[in-house]
Amino acid sequence: MHQYFVYIMANVSGTLYTGMTGNLERRVDEHKQKLVPGFTARYNITRLVWFESTPDVKSAIAREKQIKGWLRAKKVALIESVNPQWRDLSEDGDI
Repeated sequence: MHQYFVYIMANVSGTLYTGMTGNLERRVDEHKQKLVPGFTARYNITRLVWFESTPDVKSAIAREKQIKGWLRAKKVALIESVNPQWRDLSEDGDI
């Protein structure tokens, strides 16, 4: 069964990026190494601060769009509900 991930990454000053992928480990690594030019590379967004998974790609896309439509405060509340210290979850072996 395939898994799809919706995730939020941040930089040290708290700029947020929401994305969706079928391979979270690879995608986070791409962000960290700035392999994809754009927003995350420009703003040095390298810390995975929240993620969830689903086996349904349509659900993942819908959830990503939903979160992207939220105000920052709601995204921060989502992150802090599971990661109050804003740890980089990719460094803890949590993914």
